[in-house]
Amino acid sequence: MPKYVIEREVPGASKLTAEQLQEIAQISNGVLLEMGPEIQWLHSYVAGDKIYCVYISPDEEMIREHAKRGGFPADRINKVANIIDPVTAE
Repeated sequence: MPKYVIEREVPGASKLTAEQLQEIAQISNGVLLEMGPEIQWLHSYVAGDKIYCVYISPDEEMIREHAKRGGFPADRINKVANIIDPVTAE
C-alpha cells in the first residue's frame, strides 16, 4: 500500500505543549479508528510552523477525509516514490 507525506501548516507547531500534541494524536487516532484499517498513521515530525506526517493509505482522498474529519490541515500530500537511507549506498 502506498505511503504519503502530509505537510500541515500549523502556526506555532513547534511550541505546542506535550498535552496539546497528545490531544491532537487522540483526535487523529479516534478518526482513524472510525475509518478502518486501510489508513494508518506511522509518525509525524514537528518542525517550525509545520507538522509532517507519514501515512499508509490506499489513496490521497482517504487522507483528505481523515484531515476533514479531524479538523486538521492537509496543505500538501505527496505520495512517496522511494525511500533511501545509508544502506542505499551499499
